Amino acid sequence: MSEKTRGELLSEKLLHNKKNGFDLLEEKEIQAAYDYCEGYKDYLDNSKTERVCAKYSIAMAEKCGFVPFEKGMKLKAGDKVYFDNRGKTVAFVTVGTLPITEGIHIAAAHIDSPRLDLKPNPVFETDEIGYFKTHYYGGIKKYQWLSLPLSLYGTAILKDGSSVDVSIGDNENDPVFCIPDLLPHLAKDQMSKTMSDAVNAEAMNVIIGSRPFCDDKVSQRVKLNVLNILFEKYNITEEDFVSAEFELVPSYMARDIGLDRSLIGSYGHDDRVCAYPSITALFDAKTPAHTIMAVLADKEEIGSNGVTGMKSEFLKYVIEDVAESMGEKLKDVIRNCKCLSTDVSAAHDPNYPEVTEIRNSTRINYGFAASKYTGSRGKSSTSDASAEFVGYVRNIFDKAGVIWQIGEMGKVDQGGGGTVAMYIAELCMDVLDLGVPVLGMHAAFEVVSKLDVYMAYKGIKAFFEA
Repeated sequence: MSEKTRGELLSEKLLHNKKNGFDLLEEKEIQAAYDYCEGYKDYLDNSKTERVCAKYSIAMAEKCGFVPFEKGMKLKAGDKVYFDNRGKTVAFVTVGTLPITEGIHIAAAHIDSPRLDLKPNPVFETDEIGYFKTHYYGGIKKYQWLSLPLSLYGTAILKDGSSVDVSIGDNENDPVFCIPDLLPHLAKDQMSKTMSDAVNAEAMNVIIGSRPFCDDKVSQRVKLNVLNILFEKYNITEEDFVSAEFELVPSYMARDIGLDRSLIGSYGHDDRVCAYPSITALFDAKTPAHTIMAVLADKEEIGSNGVTGMKSEFLKYVIEDVAESMGEKLKDVIRNCKCLSTDVSAAHDPNYPEVTEIRNSTRINYGFAASKYTGSRGKSSTSDASAEFVGYVRNIFDKAGVIWQIGEMGKVDQGGGGTVAMYIAELCMDVLDLGVPVLGMHAAFEVVSKLDVYMAYKGIKAFFEA
């Protein structure tokens, strides 16, 4: 084998030549990535909404020895606790061997996804067909939600104060729901509109039945029949929808994509594809030096507002409770905390190359993706990570053999998006956005790479063990 030329040696030393992850891994680790993603697909199928995702994540944690935090606890190294915020946001903590004043290593993901919510008064009948009225949640392309099988999840607080959980559509014998699209034969006017105007949000009515109640003495018999079915099974009346949260999500399950099974297609990758690596990395981390935490937050898709969003004081209170349980003050702990804001990135899509700048875009199969900043245009509404913190994370990943990349959301003036990072930065801690690249982000069926999902797990675990 001939010796490398001076130019070849300089190229290896000086140029930033990223490679496809499959060219860097041995078959054994590729198989490990595939195996890891079987658990992730199961997580997706059991976590269609933020409520069920939080509940399922807690069940996973309890199997690993985590217990609910209680005021007055005196935490010590090795203790595992969790904090549940109204069943929609949850934080898991493993206490490390270093003093808590050395700071906590945090991975923060979100577990809400774009969907269709039911309006407060959703049930109606017209022309002898029963419908739910919907209000879409998060940034969606409305036309993508037509002609899909949909499942209904939610919780209703009944008049007597009791609660009832509803799940219809994901079991193979369940009925499903849908919004029919207009047939192309009669869609001349619809198809002449722009894509954003072609579907009226007020027309996104979901079919729930067509069989009339068997009594011709009453009106709205289809609506009555549907409500009677709900009452008999769940004890829900029409008035109970006022104090309920119901969500419609795609009813299909996560599937491998491609003959090589290298990709996963599913609803809800954004951002459960980062939530799952965050919690499994925490569960699997060897006894950590620093105390470590995984936070799964709600409401990111609508700005992180509300009591279960990252704009709330939840994360600060969790850190304060942990600090006080070890005899320390919040301010002496929080200033030394470090955080990975684990949210997805937009993968370069060869079908739409005009929206990305390829030298600064993240790509499928190139590993865990860092974004020094997100936001839009002139870095509006973002946290811009410091060079020092990016260097700190870079060093951890390189030592651990993590395949990773760095990029932006797309061309500078094309659009943009945000994460929870800037709200975490407001607590005076270093934070860097990292996530899994996604094709078709916010669609009802998104696509990710198994290799990238596994590298997210490997990277977060290395950060926890640093």
